[in-house]
Amino acid sequence: CERYTTLSKNKQQQHTKELQNRTTVTMIPGDGIGPEISAAVMKIFEAAKAPITWEERNVTAIKGPGGRWMIPPDAKESMDQSKIGLKGPLKTPIAAGHPSMNLLLRKTFDLYANVRPCVSIEGYKTPYTDVNLVTIRENTEGEYSGIEHMVSERRPSVRQLKAERVTVGCPEQRGVLRMSDGLFLRKCREVAENYKDIKFTEMYLDTVCLNMVQDPTQFDVLVMPNLYGDILSDLCAGLIGGLGVTPSGNIGANGVAIFESVHGTAPDIAGMDLANPTALLLSAVMMLHHMGLHDHADKIQTACFDTIRDKKVLTKDLGGSAKCSEFTAEICRRVQDLD
Repeated sequence: CERYTTLSKNKQQQHTKELQNRTTVTMIPGDGIGPEISAAVMKIFEAAKAPITWEERNVTAIKGPGGRWMIPPDAKESMDQSKIGLKGPLKTPIAAGHPSMNLLLRKTFDLYANVRPCVSIEGYKTPYTDVNLVTIRENTEGEYSGIEHMVSERRPSVRQLKAERVTVGCPEQRGVLRMSDGLFLRKCREVAENYKDIKFTEMYLDTVCLNMVQDPTQFDVLVMPNLYGDILSDLCAGLIGGLGVTPSGNIGANGVAIFESVHGTAPDIAGMDLANPTALLLSAVMMLHHMGLHDHADKIQTACFDTIRDKKVLTKDLGGSAKCSEFTAEICRRVQDLD
């Protein structure tokens, strides 16, 4: 009995220590298939013993003082404290009168840079192989405002051009949009002067699109204003199989970051256990790397890629017939085998 009591106390102490070492992350499940793929990610994290405590929050637009649209206070408070979020897809009802929830989140937390790695996945056949590039999109300003005029010396244009890669390209159309693109390009040049070890190139947007479909392997990192980034990041996702396998992270001011799946809510299959959680899972892997939890990130990514390469348990959009829960269970099994 004494030995059992000692073991129990040791287990309790170990459990307490593990809880103390865990990091709280705000989980925004989203709409449509969002809750299903979010649950799948949390199961895989549990299997990987990732030291994460999830704090779930729903995000819908509500009217605050003066009729200003805002996210729910409990969601903002959670993000203000955790600084890290993982978000499923959010819907914006047509003619609802409020802005896109994604845009509202970006503005609320000044998520100035959207970062999307696009890497070919072995075993998932596409017309292109060996794609390995990153698109970085200015997230809060630019042409989506609908008006081109000088607002300020755009800080996001300066803040986002800091990558660990060798070559950074800047697609732009300064010949047409002299003010907005000219300003963005000037800021890129200024930042590039401080990073002599990185090759900085300038290319017109149409040339980048042409070269991208001819040979995407010639690109490393692309840094773009809002509108071009929205278009090109989706184009690059298509090179590796689509938005369903593409991770994404939004980096903001004051250390805030929200990682997300950028595909739609797919209401036609919501609740049917048919969704593919890969995009959200790989976004969560990005999140772990951002948090410095590289071992857990590598373990989960390896299990995911091995499952896809094996081709035995895949969701329909990946070429298989498995349910979301079956695909998730297979990744969990492989994660545990890596321990």
